[in-house]
Amino acid sequence: MAAPNAAFAEAPPLSAYGNLPQFQDAALSPSGKRHAMIADREGVPTLFLVEGTRALSMMPVKDIKVRRISWLDEDTVQLITSNSDTLSADFTTARTEHWSAHLVSVDPKVAIRQVFSKQKGIFDAINGTFGVRTIDGRTVAYYSGIELKKIKVNSHMLEYAFDHNRPALFAVDIETMDAKRIAVAASEGEDRDWLVDANGGVAATSRIDGEGKWDIRNAAGTIIASGVNPMGRFSLRALGPQGRSVLYWAEDPAIRETVLFSAPLDGSAAASRFEPDVDIASLYTHPVTGHYTGYRTTDGDRIMLDPKIGQRIESVHGAFPALHSTVEDFSNDYATYLVRTDGNKDSGTWYKVDLRKGAADAIGYERLPVKPGDVGPISTFEYTASDGMELDGILTLPPGIEAKNLPVVMLPHGGPHSRDVEGFDWWAQAFASRGYAVFQPNFRGSTNRDEAFKRAGYGQWGRKMQTDVSDGLAALAKAGIVDGTRACIVGASYGGYAALAGVTVEQGKYRCAVAVAPVTDLKLLRRLDIGAVNETSGGMTGRRLEQTLGPRAELDAVSPLRLADRADAPIMLIHGRDDIVVEYLHSQKMAEALKNAGKPYEFVELSEEDHWLSKGPTRLQMLTSAVGFVQKHNPAR
Repeated sequence: MAAPNAAFAEAPPLSAYGNLPQFQDAALSPSGKRHAMIADREGVPTLFLVEGTRALSMMPVKDIKVRRISWLDEDTVQLITSNSDTLSADFTTARTEHWSAHLVSVDPKVAIRQVFSKQKGIFDAINGTFGVRTIDGRTVAYYSGIELKKIKVNSHMLEYAFDHNRPALFAVDIETMDAKRIAVAASEGEDRDWLVDANGGVAATSRIDGEGKWDIRNAAGTIIASGVNPMGRFSLRALGPQGRSVLYWAEDPAIRETVLFSAPLDGSAAASRFEPDVDIASLYTHPVTGHYTGYRTTDGDRIMLDPKIGQRIESVHGAFPALHSTVEDFSNDYATYLVRTDGNKDSGTWYKVDLRKGAADAIGYERLPVKPGDVGPISTFEYTASDGMELDGILTLPPGIEAKNLPVVMLPHGGPHSRDVEGFDWWAQAFASRGYAVFQPNFRGSTNRDEAFKRAGYGQWGRKMQTDVSDGLAALAKAGIVDGTRACIVGASYGGYAALAGVTVEQGKYRCAVAVAPVTDLKLLRRLDIGAVNETSGGMTGRRLEQTLGPRAELDAVSPLRLADRADAPIMLIHGRDDIVVEYLHSQKMAEALKNAGKPYEFVELSEEDHWLSKGPTRLQMLTSAVGFVQKHNPAR
């Protein structure tokens, strides 16, 4: 076993963890013969379109925030990107994230096209994607977008201006880029969603108003399902196996859980729960038709409609038994797959798996400077909360160091409705490389279990969700793995809130706290979140927040901003100026409160950075600042 000092000296630089991955994303063409990938080329993120081992074309994407890539047909790749924009005083929020769809051809001579950019009557951003179909031999993609209002300047001139933010649905011929509206926008006071059938028509339309009253209508306008949920917990999901039914999520009042329902499109029978004996977490759909093909349970089991396809997918995962693996994409015939792996001794690898050939070829590595031996051991640690609830979390240990009385970083996830798994987490691994045990608790409210476990977190911000974290610390200390007196708490978004609550709502637990893009005041969160949505969603958002956060009268008691004078450890605040999820104002106010209370703190501003740390330089700035702060106040050696 290596001595501690030697292990630290040999650790990769923080840039190996904090930089954006050198291989960011990939997608398969419908046939599986081609793939697109975003990978570094001489240090510059570049989009490659590849057939076999030959690059068909390449395009630098250095400063572009690419959110997703996919193939629309065998010759065209779609890049979904976003950009932070400042809005005028006419809007309820100061900033927003505009999303765009860019189409790139395998032929480098063909210019890149942006959806809606040449449509005078449509705002040049997309609100959503609704699949791709082949119509009369032509590729047609479906997007929602905002129609602009015509204003007559004079007898010869028209101008277009913003009228409302309720999107309509358009069919876009990807060769001509002509956009045809196929469904109108919602009326004032309601939101709409759509499902597109295999022939490119609108098979189903859902509508929901501000009180949570919803319905689903078929192509003839007949209501085939309806209900009311004041929280707005309802959404369309997919067409059924033959395209003759619609699957949707709605709350079952009998069990007070959100479950999957099915309703025949022709209205011949009442809606009923789909697979009532199964806890379904998500669905799989066919890329060509949009029809349901299978589901994943809350336990992680994959059940496919066609058992042969299910066996293929299981064989793909079975090729990587010791790793956390995800199928990122697959060919239309389910014979070729893109698989991403990570976990112990793997900092992120992408494979192209060809079942016909029985081959799994690595096509990219996310973090080449992090060698297999540099990856800190990852495992699941189970423990019991102080009220008896069974919990678990992900424990990452420093490589080459004995797991005994280690300094520890508690790293609760964001969401809070999310989870951590046994994979390579760049933030956790960075701390582990510096000699810290890192624990990522799946506190109640996380999504690693069933709906009841998720709902157990309602109203528990700063309460049982918070003590679940510190109970994890106590359990690790009792097991002798960590030194409970040498702990810091670090997190982002909800995790940032938990970090601040750990030294304000709770006391005597941590030597320091680092909060990235944190919620600091729950009443401020309510006000900003309700103000940022449209008139339809405002009431539902408020009701959901009250259920999630708890009664308004009780929020000050668990708001770190209101408890700044109780802070019993140094605090670092880190926040991006372009954050539209948790506004920069949260950290700004917290810094003022800490200053006024005479409490030690540091405030790091990330210029032009968003909530997701999308830019390499500012992501590394965050990591360097956070690790340095922890090392200062809770040294590992």
